[in-house]
Amino acid sequence: MESLAKYMDVNSQYVLYSLGTIILSPLYWNVVGRWERKTKFLTNSFGSNYVACYFIGLTILALGFHRDYRFYELIESQPKSGFLDQDSFKFTGNVLLVVGDYFDILLEERVTSFPFNIFDNPMYIGSTCNFLGLAIRSASPSGIIVAGFVYLVYWIGLLFEEPYTEEIYRQKNNKSM
Repeated sequence: MESLAKYMDVNSQYVLYSLGTIILSPLYWNVVGRWERKTKFLTNSFGSNYVACYFIGLTILALGFHRDYRFYELIESQPKSGFLDQDSFKFTGNVLLVVGDYFDILLEERVTSFPFNIFDNPMYIGSTCNFLGLAIRSASPSGIIVAGFVYLVYWIGLLFEEPYTEEIYRQKNNKSM
């Protein structure tokens, strides 16, 4: 296979913007979510935990759109691979193409039915697959590398998020006993 350095200009502003927004998204919802759970600032400001949760949900959605746009810019700005630019890869790429806990909007128990019985974090898996699918469809080795970075960032985020979510539901269960 051809040298990856030939296909990825790591000094490109598009690479830096894309990596930065990929880090920002899970960092934002984890920091703001924990801050809200501890202070109830947004709930008090909006007068409702539901309104505050929807507000944060919209900001997360906006950050996600921005992150996806920056990733698309990265893919379009980087050289393509002739190896990946085949119909079979484009088909594969096309195929691949919730924060309430922090606001005390909790279910009776943590969801363990589909798709959570297969993946603990199906949104992270789906998001990573979207990045990978777009990269493959676009014949972009740099996009594939950055999709791997997306997976790494989510994996690191889960090291903090999973124990915190477990603690939220443990506290809820202790209160109801």
